[in-house]
Amino acid sequence: MLLRKKLIPQKDLQNQDQNKLYTEITKLIPNSVIANKNRGRTWLYGYNEKYDLVVISKTGQIGSVININGLKIGLPKVTKEIYKRSKDKQEQYWQATPISKDLNRVKSIFQWHETPDVFKSQWVDYIEEEFNRREQGYWFMNNGKPTYITGTHYMYLQWTKIDVGNPDFREANRIFYIFWEACKADKRSFGMCYLKIRRSGFSFMSSCEGVNQATITKDSRIGILSKSGADAKKMFTDKVVPISNNYPFFFKPIQDGMDKPKTELAYRVPASKITKKNMYHLADEELEGLDTTIDWKNTGDNSYDGEKLQLLLHDESGKWERPDNILNNWRVTKTCLRLGSKVIGKCMMGSTSNALDKGGRNFKALFDDSLPSKRNANGQTKSGLYCLFVPMEWNFEGYIDKYGMPVFKTPKVPIMGIDGELINIGAIDYWENEVSSLSQDPDALNEFYRQFPRTESHAFRDESKQSLFNLTKIYQQVDYNDSLIIDHHITRGSFSWENGIKDTKVIWSPNKHGRFLVSWTPPPGMANKFIMERGQKKPGNEHIGSFGCDSYDISGVVVGKGSNGALHGLTKFSMDQAPSNEFFLEYIARPQTAEIFFEEVLMACVFYGMPILCENNKPRLLYHFKNRGYRGYSLNRPDKTYTKLSKTERELGGIPNTSEDVKQSHASAIESYIEKHIGIDFNGDYREAGDMGTMFFGKTLEDWAKFDISNRTKFDAAISSGLAIMANQKHLYTPSKQKSKISINFARYNNTSNSSQIIT
Repeated sequence: MLLRKKLIPQKDLQNQDQNKLYTEITKLIPNSVIANKNRGRTWLYGYNEKYDLVVISKTGQIGSVININGLKIGLPKVTKEIYKRSKDKQEQYWQATPISKDLNRVKSIFQWHETPDVFKSQWVDYIEEEFNRREQGYWFMNNGKPTYITGTHYMYLQWTKIDVGNPDFREANRIFYIFWEACKADKRSFGMCYLKIRRSGFSFMSSCEGVNQATITKDSRIGILSKSGADAKKMFTDKVVPISNNYPFFFKPIQDGMDKPKTELAYRVPASKITKKNMYHLADEELEGLDTTIDWKNTGDNSYDGEKLQLLLHDESGKWERPDNILNNWRVTKTCLRLGSKVIGKCMMGSTSNALDKGGRNFKALFDDSLPSKRNANGQTKSGLYCLFVPMEWNFEGYIDKYGMPVFKTPKVPIMGIDGELINIGAIDYWENEVSSLSQDPDALNEFYRQFPRTESHAFRDESKQSLFNLTKIYQQVDYNDSLIIDHHITRGSFSWENGIKDTKVIWSPNKHGRFLVSWTPPPGMANKFIMERGQKKPGNEHIGSFGCDSYDISGVVVGKGSNGALHGLTKFSMDQAPSNEFFLEYIARPQTAEIFFEEVLMACVFYGMPILCENNKPRLLYHFKNRGYRGYSLNRPDKTYTKLSKTERELGGIPNTSEDVKQSHASAIESYIEKHIGIDFNGDYREAGDMGTMFFGKTLEDWAKFDISNRTKFDAAISSGLAIMANQKHLYTPSKQKSKISINFARYNNTSNSSQIIT
C-alpha cells in the first residue's frame, strides 16, 4: 500500500521550498576531485560528461554546483576580489558604476589612439578590467553575501540602457542568465525556451545579448523574430539599435551605414580589446572587419530558412496565431543553428503564452519538449532547447527589494523596494487578492493567470468559453496539485506476472520508466483477489472500484496520428482499506504493440481485482480478456438488460461509443464527478466545507478541461476516466423493468331469451 500523506489545507498552499529557482548540490563531485582540479585550473568551460555537469566557469575553477530545472551547473569559485559598495552589510547591493565623463567623450577606437599617452595610461587598466568582467563575470557583495553574475548579465546591468534607464538587479534575472550561460556552454543545447511573466524584461535582456554577441563575434549573423514582423522590427529599432549606440567605444565596433538603421545593423570594424601592449598603437590586422550583422525577419514558418545564425532572438513565441506556427518555424530555424550534428548557434526564446487556440498550444508543446530531464539517445531534448519557468512572485515589478530579492508575503514593517518605493504588501498576497476579485469572471481570471503565472499550468491556462465542464473546479484542483510534491502522492511503475508465469499472481513494481501512475495499491489480502462463479473467474473487489479503458486495435500508425491507450482506476465509497470515490490509477501510453497494451490492462485488473468497462467498437482488448479466461472481468453495458444485449455484447461485454445516449451519459458522469469530488467543496455537501478534492493525475484534469463532446477521439484520458465513473455507477443506467399489462376479457352474454347467447 502506498504511503498516503495528509493533504495540506488550502490556506497553506504556498510552500516556498517547492518554489525555489534552484537547489544547491553538495555530493555530486568528491571534494578531493574539486580541490585537485581547482588547484590545476583544469575545469573546462562546457559540458562535463563524467559528472553530467555544465561548467560555466572560465577560470578553470568551480565553486558551488546548482540545479536549475534539472540542469546541473558548475559556478565559478568565489574570488578574493569581491566588490563591496559599503562595509555596512545593509548598504551592500548592486549599483551600476557610471563611466567617467572624460572617457565617455571618446567615441571610437580611432579617437582613442589620438588621445595623449597620459590619458591612455590613466584608463587602460579600467578598460581591460571591463573586458575581463564581460568575459568571466562579476562578483559583488549583496546584503553580506558574495553574489556571482555572468558576463552577459554584467553587460546588461552595467552597459545597457532600457526604457526606465538602468536595469534593476533581480535575483530572478541572475538565475535566468546563469541558465542561459549553461545553454551556451552545453554543446548539446540549441538554447533556451523561457516561459515568463509580463514585464519581466526579457525583450531588453535578449536584445542586450544580441548586441553583446554581435560585437565580439566575426563573420556571424544574429536574427530577430517575434509574433509579427512589425514587432520584430520594433524590437530591432527601439531596443537593439539604442543598446548598441549606448555602448562605450571600447566595446563598440564601427558600424557600417546609418546610426539608426531600420533593417540591419552591420559591424564592419571590430572593437579591439585594449591592453597595455596595444594601448599606444593599432596593428593593421586589428582593423579587419567583423562582418557581423543583426537583422529581423517577418513572422512565418520559413523565416531564416537556409541561413546560418550565430544567435536567434525569438520574442513573443507563445503568441504566434494561425496561420503562423511556432512549432513549424522552430523545425526550420533549428537547422540554421547547426552544421550536421554540431550545434553552431543558439536560440534565446521567451514569451508569455496566449490562450491555447491562439498560439499557446504550440508553444506549450515546444516548452514541454524542452525539459532538460528528458533526453534522447543523442543527449538532447526533443526540441533541442532547455526550458525555464520563473514564477511571478520572483519577478513582479514593485515587489522586489533593494537587494533584488522578491517580497513574497506582506511584511510586518514596510520594506524599501528597488525602485525607492516602500513595499507594504507581498507579491503573493497581491496576486491572491487579484485572483479573488476575478473569481466570478473566468476568462478575465485565466488571462490574469497567463500574464502573471505562479505555476506552469497557470501560464497555459485556456479560455473557458467552450468548456463542457466546470473549469473553476478543475483549475482549483490543478493549482492545488501544483502546490504538492506530487511524488509523495503518485508512484510510477509497472505490473508483471510473478516469476514471469501468466495467469498466476500479478506483482506491482515501482519503476521510473513504467507506464502506470498509481496513488493507491491494495494491501496484500486484497490484491489479486478473485472469485469463481459457474466456472468463470470474476473480480473479487468489484464492491471497491472499477476500471475504465479507451483502447485501440492497430499497433502501427502513421507518425503522430495514433491515439494513446488509456486506463483509469476509480474507487467507490467503501468501508474497506481503500480511499473513497478517488481515482487511483492513470495509464496513458501507446506501447510498441497493441498486445503489450492489452496485457498491461489485464494485469492491472487482476492485481486490483476489479472489473473493467471499455468501448466495444475496438474489440481486440475484449477478445484478449475472453481468450485468456477473464471474460468475467469485462462489464456488460449497464444501460441494457442481459436479454437485450447483442450476441457480440453477450460474448465480450463492453459498451458502444456510437450511441448518442451513451455519449451524453458519459459526459454527464464526468460532469457529476467533477462537481462532487474535484476542487473545493465550499458548502460541505460532499466533504468538509473548504476541503480540496483528491485527484492527482494532471493529464486527466487537462483532458477534462479541453473535452469536446463532438470530437471525443482526441481525449483518451477523458474517455477512459468517464467509463470508470460509469462502471462504478452502473446502477444509475440500469433500465427500469416495465410492468406487463395483462388484459383480462370477460365474455358478455345476451340473456333476453331462454338461452344465453355470447355477444360478439
